[in-house]
Amino acid sequence: MCDQIISKNRHTSPPFLFSRVSDSNLKLGGVDSTRIASPVFLSSLYTSSGHEELDILEERRQSGDLSHALRTFSPQPYKEKPPCSASDLSKRTLESQYLQYVFKESSLSMEEVKEDARLLLEEMSQNLQLGFIRLMGYTLSKVFKRLYTNIYVNMEGLNMLQQAIQESPVILMPTHRSYIDFLIISYVLFTYDIPVPVIAAGLPLAGMKLVGEILRRSGAFFIRRSIGSDKLYWAVLSEYVKTIVRTGFAPLEFFVEGLRSRTLKSVPPKLGMMHMVLEPYFKGEVFDITLVPISISYDRVLEESLLAHELLGIPKPKETTKGLFKATKVLQEDYGCMHVNFGQPLSVRELCQGKINRSQYNLTPRQVKTSYLKHLVTLTVCAIRIQEEGSYISPWSLMACVLLQCPTSTLTERGMVWSELKDRTLWLKKLALRFGAHLRWPDQNVLLSMVALHHSIVAHKGDRVCLVREEVPIRKHRLSAEEEVNRTAVAMLMLASYRNQSLHIFLRPAMLATVIQVTKSTQRDELFTFFCFLKEILSNEFIFVPGKSTQDFEEACFLMKDCGAILFSPEEVTVTEAGQEVVSFLCAFIQPFIRSYQVMNTYVILVCYYTTNKNVFPMSRTESFVLYVGELQTYEALSSDIQKNVLSALRTLGVLTKFRG
Repeated sequence: MCDQIISKNRHTSPPFLFSRVSDSNLKLGGVDSTRIASPVFLSSLYTSSGHEELDILEERRQSGDLSHALRTFSPQPYKEKPPCSASDLSKRTLESQYLQYVFKESSLSMEEVKEDARLLLEEMSQNLQLGFIRLMGYTLSKVFKRLYTNIYVNMEGLNMLQQAIQESPVILMPTHRSYIDFLIISYVLFTYDIPVPVIAAGLPLAGMKLVGEILRRSGAFFIRRSIGSDKLYWAVLSEYVKTIVRTGFAPLEFFVEGLRSRTLKSVPPKLGMMHMVLEPYFKGEVFDITLVPISISYDRVLEESLLAHELLGIPKPKETTKGLFKATKVLQEDYGCMHVNFGQPLSVRELCQGKINRSQYNLTPRQVKTSYLKHLVTLTVCAIRIQEEGSYISPWSLMACVLLQCPTSTLTERGMVWSELKDRTLWLKKLALRFGAHLRWPDQNVLLSMVALHHSIVAHKGDRVCLVREEVPIRKHRLSAEEEVNRTAVAMLMLASYRNQSLHIFLRPAMLATVIQVTKSTQRDELFTFFCFLKEILSNEFIFVPGKSTQDFEEACFLMKDCGAILFSPEEVTVTEAGQEVVSFLCAFIQPFIRSYQVMNTYVILVCYYTTNKNVFPMSRTESFVLYVGELQTYEALSSDIQKNVLSALRTLGVLTKFRG
């Protein structure tokens, strides 16, 4: 399979990809994880899907939505699936051997703990019904046609999913950047007669009047965002999830990153759900489980402004039905295109063949086995990397990269010259393609259309493009300096979020370029040492496969050599004369993160020498800090996500200590 995948790759593969596979390497369907960090390899997983995309809205615009919703729906389910309804699923969960053991271990009486478990299951369980799937299909057809110009789906990936669902329990793992992610997968599968999934959703959605029940009957099951030390809740939830997998009731969909990414970049995974869905395989209760990473890419994200305000510390509005209807004004906006890219199905059996002794799970089934936690982390991170490499990069993302390298004062006052923005973006397009990016560039006017699409962030005035700051309601007093900074920060954080959509393409070369510039060294060993140090600092900010620093460094070297930016040998790495422009761009690309870390590092050490954990973030909202950031024009330092990541990095490096008391 390894040779087959590589032979389909349209890129020139770097030599380090063909190194001998050690016995300790985790394998993905016969492919070793030393290659997983490489975009060249990862893109080949999607090359097998041929990038043959179909716009699923085209037919909806030409035929009736009602006939689409009411047509015959005859999916081919998992071949081993026993007859099982939603109520049967709950009954099997409560009667499971594991929950019987938990009930006996409880300090409550058997009747009391059973009743508690029944109520918990009633709170979380889905009640999938075809009638409500049809209702959602009809409603979403109307909504999507208003919101999006096109919704593209890679058909070969969808065909592979259809086959996989018939052969083993399937776990769908989409990216999570918008509430739309929660709806689009079910809509696509319903459209193509594939069993619709049951979906792990946040419990607040269940509290929405009418909408919560519609979602439940469309396949959503609801999970508390914080379980804490509630052992009974954890036991009921995990057993419910495992029963879904064991029975093959339906494909199970969950977001491996947990909540939506407010920065539109990949965030470190939450391992709880991943552990639950894989346990039936490790216990030998199913022959195999298939994982399907899915990349959902947007030209424009529905909640762009909301996410930026959340990063600045403004609480997210509570999810209510009233709030949903108030938000219908978004239907008047254009959000461009969406790409739904189904990755190659990955067999858990092949992933872990010879790596984990499954017999140990039957001896003490209640215990999480530390022997496989390392593989669980690696597997989960690899799935996220595959999601990244399957995503499409919007032209606007490249434009955001260029705009962010222009001084903020220029963007807010005079604006960036249009011809310069256009030329730099076209240059960056060539570099991104050399680095293995998936781009959709429909015509020469796409850049103008992108500026028009993102009118909430930038405005095209004459021959310049200016930053659009938030409108201020009429008031008696002028805005304070702090309010002015925050007003600019909203637009800058939205711009930064769209830049983050292309982060995985440029990250590793940008780290290498930064190391070269900072150390002024050409010695490969020295550069590698500093590369590893930078990677350690930024390990909470970006997604890296554990233990693959050498592969990350080699990948960066290869990509920069391939575009003519550097020459390297076993001993040296040198920048070519033609590569100065590439190195300069890549350093500027990652600079906002490094500067934000420097600002937060100084602030935390000087101001937060001794404070409680809950006071750190309110202190970073103080007027002095906001003004300091505004003066430096390092607006990303105001992002709560970066602030949390800085604290985690400082604790990892031993600079800060967290203790009780």
